[in-house]
Amino acid sequence: MRRAVNFIALSSLAALTLACQPRENGSIEARSVSHYTIEDFLGNTSFRGASFSPDNSKILVSSDETGVFNAFAIPADGSEALQLTNSTSNAILVHSYFPADERFLYSSDQGGNELTHIYVHNPNGADLDLTPGDSAKANFLGWAHDDGSFFISTNERDSRYFDIYEVTVDGFRREMLYQDESGYDFADMSADKRYIAFEKNVTRTDSDIYVYDRDAGEMVHLTPHEGEVVNSPETFSPDGRSLLFLSDEGSEFRRLVRQDLATGEREVIDRPGWDIRDAHFSKGGRYLVVAINADARTKLRVYDTLTMTPIELPNLPLGDITSVRFSSDEIWMAFYMSSARLPGDLFVYNLSSGHVKQLTRSLNEKINPAHLVDGEVVRFASYDGIEIPGIIYKPHEASVTEKAPALVWVHGGPGGQSRIGYRGLIQYLVNHGYAIYAINNRGSSGYGKTFFSMDDRKHGDADLDDVVASKEMLIETGYVDPNRIGIIGGSYGGYMVLAALAFRPEEFEVGVDIFGVANWVRTLQSIPPWWESIRLGLYKELGDPAVDADYLRRISPLFHAKNIVKPLIVLQGANDPRVLQIESDEMVEAVRANGVPVEYIVFDDEGHGFRKKENQLRGYQAILDFLDQHLKPRTEQITRASR
Repeated sequence: MRRAVNFIALSSLAALTLACQPRENGSIEARSVSHYTIEDFLGNTSFRGASFSPDNSKILVSSDETGVFNAFAIPADGSEALQLTNSTSNAILVHSYFPADERFLYSSDQGGNELTHIYVHNPNGADLDLTPGDSAKANFLGWAHDDGSFFISTNERDSRYFDIYEVTVDGFRREMLYQDESGYDFADMSADKRYIAFEKNVTRTDSDIYVYDRDAGEMVHLTPHEGEVVNSPETFSPDGRSLLFLSDEGSEFRRLVRQDLATGEREVIDRPGWDIRDAHFSKGGRYLVVAINADARTKLRVYDTLTMTPIELPNLPLGDITSVRFSSDEIWMAFYMSSARLPGDLFVYNLSSGHVKQLTRSLNEKINPAHLVDGEVVRFASYDGIEIPGIIYKPHEASVTEKAPALVWVHGGPGGQSRIGYRGLIQYLVNHGYAIYAINNRGSSGYGKTFFSMDDRKHGDADLDDVVASKEMLIETGYVDPNRIGIIGGSYGGYMVLAALAFRPEEFEVGVDIFGVANWVRTLQSIPPWWESIRLGLYKELGDPAVDADYLRRISPLFHAKNIVKPLIVLQGANDPRVLQIESDEMVEAVRANGVPVEYIVFDDEGHGFRKKENQLRGYQAILDFLDQHLKPRTEQITRASR
């Protein structure tokens, strides 16, 4: 049932295996590599979600095969998928089939405005909006253990807070189970509906767990502590007697802890030496799934809960297994398998027979995965000796004699992480000759809580200097042209692009800003009301606009735009509730006043991220054209133009 919120972040998942043998250096002969168009890359299909039908004969997913995410049913025997919805504008993101019939629940917003509503799709009738309202936002929280109802949260009463409701499967009658007045974040409901687990955020590095006892009408503080500790609830045990949660108390990394609700006794049940990302049980409680963030990869453990021994997973090519879901009878497991060269594909695994079947083919058949590239984790010593990790993507044709232009890719956040996995824009740019280093500068998640906090109140400074320092590592590879290194990023990464051009104006030859923050004062003042639970934490890390306005102006690129002398391209969604369009409007106007080349693209039907393929096509082609004009050698520009 766990919900997740990121402030200003782009995320990516990954894919499968290679279709041919690489050379020992990880590359193939450059002359044999095909260069694919953006249309080829957008011929890939993205899949999200996985819910077994009541009879296990098919799996409900969202797919962007039509250009916009729609609901599809994928038969478990591998036969042709059936399209279930026909949206041409707003993305439909599925949640679940109903337990006893083929109705299903999904979320959708309007043009990326993030005001998601919960809908019921009836195969024999019109879809029903369960949470109407022009300014309301709703979340699906999960099914009751008896399958007679499900849980949602909505901020329709107060835009700052999410109240929890139980909704019956027949008639959709609602009953409020909990009214929030304090900004608690829902995590899980016990099987008997007595307990609700919440997380209360103080900062990104300090949070607490509260459990509401509905029988007693009392809220219990489960994790009182001193100092800054992350305590994050994951799931109740199937019998409802204990709560599993993540904690970094006394540790750099988040471990999985079980606490008995009656006695308060605690036991650490998994401590892998990396952060555990999440944990959940299968419905009947036979299996416990634990996902570990191991050096920018997902490492999966599935335990038999009776013995707490790991079960044997299917023998698959190297890659990440994510989004694990079990059928209600716990015979089947669905999951996505991904790696750097191929987008995520859906598999089903029969835990009784050991048989595994791939159900989707996400990579466009025109693209040979051997012509794409793997990501390699590379670390370097930054300006002050701190070791900085990241992922490098080397074009096949790059060499000491054919040096490539390069881009430093900065992830979203603050506090995000670049991970090894498929990212279409990265592969598109690398396929066209650009080396990319996806840096995990200080302040990134996944490398311990000390590293995670190193950029607090130092944004656009200490973290930016890591980005600048990465140039030397790129140059030392021998295959990167030291005079042709640019910077690219989305959201918080877009802020870093603008900060680099404004505060280190001679370091990067070009900037690619995808809906980046230009004015922190305005951005922090305009935080969406439904983010009330994390607002104070953001103020503590970045600054409170009411008291720290001078500091926030100092780190806001808009007020230093006169320093920018390098070419810039900006992409922005008109409906973005996190980084308002005016941020990009004003930044573009200010840089153009310098006489600097600036390209600006606004998508009227997008928000914080571009979901529609037609918009991705326009935006990503524009990025490549911009880079080819401003970052490639003149001879390459002439050659390309003459084709």
